[in-house]
Amino acid sequence: MSEKNRDGKRTARERLAVEREKQKAAEKRRRALIVGASVVCVLGLAAVIGVVAANAGKDKGDKAGPVVAPSGAQGKDSLAIPVGKDGAKSTLTVWEDFRCPACQSFELAYRPTLHELADAGKLKIEYHLVRLIDGNLGGSGSLRSANAAACAQDAGKFRDYHDVLYANQPKETDDAFGDDAKLIALAGKVRGLDTPAFRKCVENGTHNNWVDKSNQAFRAGGFNGTPTVLFGGKNIYQDQTMTPAKLKEMVEAADRG
Repeated sequence: MSEKNRDGKRTARERLAVEREKQKAAEKRRRALIVGASVVCVLGLAAVIGVVAANAGKDKGDKAGPVVAPSGAQGKDSLAIPVGKDGAKSTLTVWEDFRCPACQSFELAYRPTLHELADAGKLKIEYHLVRLIDGNLGGSGSLRSANAAACAQDAGKFRDYHDVLYANQPKETDDAFGDDAKLIALAGKVRGLDTPAFRKCVENGTHNNWVDKSNQAFRAGGFNGTPTVLFGGKNIYQDQTMTPAKLKEMVEAADRG
């Protein structure tokens, strides 16, 4: 074999060896990329799962947050907002929904008498706020207005704001009370109520879970609808013979002993 042929074969083998090394290197890089991509996908999936889990936990925490009763709330689980003096011999328990037309009718008919008796120290009224209309018709007006009323209680303005809400009650099918801006605007009708603290309480839904707990207590009590007005353990709202004058006589008789 000539020297020229030997050199040619050697060069071919060298080229083949170099090519094989290149292929091995390329395969090694390809495998590294595949493994790297797999790791990135797993980490990405873990990140997504982590975000979903974190958000789910946050949602759950928001819904199951603390029950914040308004200042001065009384009774079992602090679900009653009192109006009147603790020393009154008679107590009227009222379960109401600010979106409820029948509740408005009761308030407009009985309000002067209730104010008179409460101011005279003869009657204590315990208001329990519920959200039945929200459940029946949708929306959040019952909840948001009840929260706003509880915020007014924090400011010592519950009775006045309570009366303003009923005086400006929208139609039952109109969820206007679901708008915080509307509730804050109505607070302007009560002297000294529209403050930064009140606005923050309304916008943050500070007492929302308290309203929900009150609503649960209403259902657990087996009551059929709002208003439910209890005097001496009886629902006087269902008594067709009951009038503001008759209720006044009953309270004054109890006050005399």
